[in-house]
Amino acid sequence: MQSSLKKSLYLGLAALSFAGVAAVSTTASAKSYATAGAYTTLKTDATKRNVEATGTNALYTKPGTVKGAKVVASKATMAKLASSKKSADYFRAYGVKTTNRGSVYYRVVSMDGKYRGYVYGGKSDTAFAGGIKSADTTTTATTPTKTAGYYLKDASKNTLWTAPKNTQYKASKVSLYGAKSTDTFKVDSAATKTREGSLYYHVTDVNAPSVSGWIYAGKGYDATATTQDLGGLSLTMSDAAATSDNSIKIVYRDASTKAQVSTATWITSATNTKAGDTSTTDQTNASGAKLSEFITNSKPSGYALANTAVTTGTYGSTVYVDVNAQATSKVQFTVSGKPNNTVDGSEVALTTTPALANGDVLTSKSLTVTGFDSSLLTNAKGGTIADKTLDSIATALGKATITGTTAYYDANGTAYHYVYTLNNTESLFKNNNTGSVYGSTLKASVTAQLVKTTSGSTSSDSSWIG
Repeated sequence: MQSSLKKSLYLGLAALSFAGVAAVSTTASAKSYATAGAYTTLKTDATKRNVEATGTNALYTKPGTVKGAKVVASKATMAKLASSKKSADYFRAYGVKTTNRGSVYYRVVSMDGKYRGYVYGGKSDTAFAGGIKSADTTTTATTPTKTAGYYLKDASKNTLWTAPKNTQYKASKVSLYGAKSTDTFKVDSAATKTREGSLYYHVTDVNAPSVSGWIYAGKGYDATATTQDLGGLSLTMSDAAATSDNSIKIVYRDASTKAQVSTATWITSATNTKAGDTSTTDQTNASGAKLSEFITNSKPSGYALANTAVTTGTYGSTVYVDVNAQATSKVQFTVSGKPNNTVDGSEVALTTTPALANGDVLTSKSLTVTGFDSSLLTNAKGGTIADKTLDSIATALGKATITGTTAYYDANGTAYHYVYTLNNTESLFKNNNTGSVYGSTLKASVTAQLVKTTSGSTSSDSSWIG
C-alpha cells in the first residue's frame, strides 16, 4: 500500500511539474517587439555614405524588430547583392533609427532605386556595421599621358555623367548644351568602377568649360598602340549627323549575286553642300578620309573590293560597290626525315618523350613563324591559287624563320628546341599543292634541326598555320 501511495504521489507531482512547464513556455513565446526612436536624416557628405550589403541581414520596411516590419529583400537576396559585380547593387545610406534595445537601423536605397528600406547597422549610428559596410564604388586610376585633344565620339551612346553610372545615387547625364562637335576635351583624372572594372575619364570641354563630366574610356589611351579603344572618346573629330545634304550611302554587294553584304555612310565635313550636288575628289569627312579612302577602309570584313573605288558621288544618293568574299589558306607543316640532333658536332641524347619523328605534323601551338607575308594566302574564296603564287609562297616560306616552341631536354637538364626549314625546292611545294584553292590547307615539308635554347621562343601571329 505504501508502494502504491508513493507511485500515486510521484505521478501527481510529475503531472503538476509538466503543467508548470507548459505554463512557463506559453508565457515565454509571446512576441515582444522593439520600438523605434525618431527618424534622423544623415547629414554627412552623401558620397561618403555609399555602402554595400554584407549578406548577414535582410532589408525591411521598418527596423526589423519593430511590429509590422515586412521583408523588402531577404537575407539571401542581400547576400546576392553583396557578391554582385554590378554597381547598381550598391546602396546609399540616408537616414537612421535606433530601437529601445540599442539596435541601429539605417535607411538605404540601392543605386538603381530597386530596393529601399531599413537594414540592421550595428549598435552605433556613427559607423556602418551589421548588414552593411562602407564601399568605395570607384577606384582611382592613372591619368593618361595624353591629356588634351580628345573628341566626343558619339554622345548618343557614351555621353558625360556627373559620376560613372550607378557609382553615386542618382548619377545623371550632363547637358551638352553649348558643346560643338568640333570641340576638344581635356582629361584631368581617371577612375575605374570597382565592381565592373570599367575605365572612366573625367573630361572638360576646352571651349565650353561648363560642360564637364565622366565618360567611359574603353581600354584607355595607350601611347604605344597604333589604334586606340577609348570608348566614348576619339582622337579624331566625329562626323556630323547624316542628312541628304551632306552624306553619301555606300552599299557593298556580292560581285556574283549582287546581294547586299553591308552598308556605310560617308559624311562630308564641307559646309553648304546640298542634296544633288556632286562631291569633289578633295572633300573629306571629319577624320580626313576622302570618299574613295572611306570606301576602301569601310569594306566588310572578309571581303575585297572587286572594282576600282569610287572617287565621287552625289549627296543624298547611294553608291554601289561590288566585293568578293575572301578566304585564307592554312599551311600544314610535316616533318620530313629523321630530325637532325647534332649540336656542336655531337649527337644529343634527348630524354623528352615522345621524341620528334619523321611524319609528325606541326601546329600553331608547337611553332611560330616570323618573316612571312601571310597576305599571300588570301584571295577570292574558292579561287585557284596560281602556280606563280605557289612559287611566291614557297620562296617566302624558305626565307621565313620557323621555330619550334616545344622544349626538349638531355640528361643534364639542358633545354633544346627545333628550327625547321622548308624541304628541298620550290617545285616540290608547288607539286604538292597544284590545283589548291584559297581557303584550303597547303602542305609543306620541313626538315628539323635541334638547337640549344638560350632564350624564350619568339612569338607571332601564326593563325594561318594548320
